[in-house]
Amino acid sequence: MQEIAKPKDKFKLHLEEMLVKLQECQVQKAMKSCSDCEHFLNCELRTNYIKSVYGSMSKGDTGGFEF
Repeated sequence: MQEIAKPKDKFKLHLEEMLVKLQECQVQKAMKSCSDCEHFLNCELRTNYIKSVYGSMSKGDTGGFEF
């Protein structure tokens, strides 16, 4: 029996969008990793991607994470 896929929430959709943008930037700069970029520490795109990761994990709630 196949499981019915749950619709993606807005946090997951935003994360996927940010990942595509981040990967496009890496391709444009011919880099495999953001850490190789001269703008690594001050990159707004990377910062927004990281925020989208945390948003996806917390579903918008504030606070810490338990792993």
